[in-house]
Amino acid sequence: MDRQTLASSSSPSSSISEVPSPDAWITTYKTLLPQWNSFPLSHQIIPITISRVNQFDAARLDVEMSAMLKEQLVKVFSLMKPGILFQYEPELDAFLEFLIWRFSIWVDKPTPGNALMNLRYRDERVMEVRGKVRTGLEGPGLTAAQKMWYCIATVGGQYIWTRLQSFSAFRRWGDSEQRTLGQRAWLLLQHVEGFYKAASFSNLLLFLLTGKYRSLIERALRARLVYGSPNMNRSVSFEYMNRQLVWNEFSEMLLLLLPLLNSPLLKSLFRPFSKDKASESASNESSCPICQGSPSIPFIALPCRHRYCYYCLRTRCAATPSFRCARCSQPVTAMQRLGGSVDEKSSKK
Repeated sequence: MDRQTLASSSSPSSSISEVPSPDAWITTYKTLLPQWNSFPLSHQIIPITISRVNQFDAARLDVEMSAMLKEQLVKVFSLMKPGILFQYEPELDAFLEFLIWRFSIWVDKPTPGNALMNLRYRDERVMEVRGKVRTGLEGPGLTAAQKMWYCIATVGGQYIWTRLQSFSAFRRWGDSEQRTLGQRAWLLLQHVEGFYKAASFSNLLLFLLTGKYRSLIERALRARLVYGSPNMNRSVSFEYMNRQLVWNEFSEMLLLLLPLLNSPLLKSLFRPFSKDKASESASNESSCPICQGSPSIPFIALPCRHRYCYYCLRTRCAATPSFRCARCSQPVTAMQRLGGSVDEKSSKK
């Protein structure tokens, strides 16, 4: 009986009966579809997090690319009259920004900075209406209207604002004491600028909190930066740039602190720790204790009779009424040239 049970359990007919049919997934899908549709919209959307550092780096790289193009374009007009491009600098910047927009965003391609950071623009309005996503990175690009408004806001808006500022500064609207039309326009520009800065700061806080819409233009157009490829890393290494920044800050700190240090005072502090004290004491007797050099015109400080340079001793006596010798700390009352007459201290004149 047991053998018959084992034989029946190991027969191929029993194993075949346990294999699901090819259309079983369709039945399961139809069974679970009502439950999926009953979920709220927030549970159907897969949340994605785009690196904020990548988005900021992309914006910085776009600025650097624009500066490189501007530098190359300026070299073309290097043989022209100096200063002629300064008058048309806003037009030149707007032209370069338009070229970058025309060959990147308008043709559904990322900007140079976004391409290096593996980012692209996505129309977030469509994703919110659609609701259901599979990976969180798919979605259509910007529409033609969004692209045009992006160009008008970035290229045209920046150009108009720069021209308004230069025109108001040239006309001196802010210097007018009377309540003229120019003064009112200047106050209006100041209020608009203050409102824009406050709105930009608020948008920055929201961006740091949510990771969406790094600028006001992107938030207004609902153009969000997402990854172009889910398996691509950052193409830019900032190791050398960080090292260069560290060395630049260190060198600037040294350039600021070194002039403030008193070299004779430091030498006097480290003199007790020197090894060859006898040779140093012999050489110090014949050198100026202020500049540590051999005096070309040696003078003797009285009454201690230590050798100094004339310029070093004269300036110290004139600057400090109670100057003391750097070697013996005695007050210097006069100075005398070797084999010459006595020169009274300048403070006693």
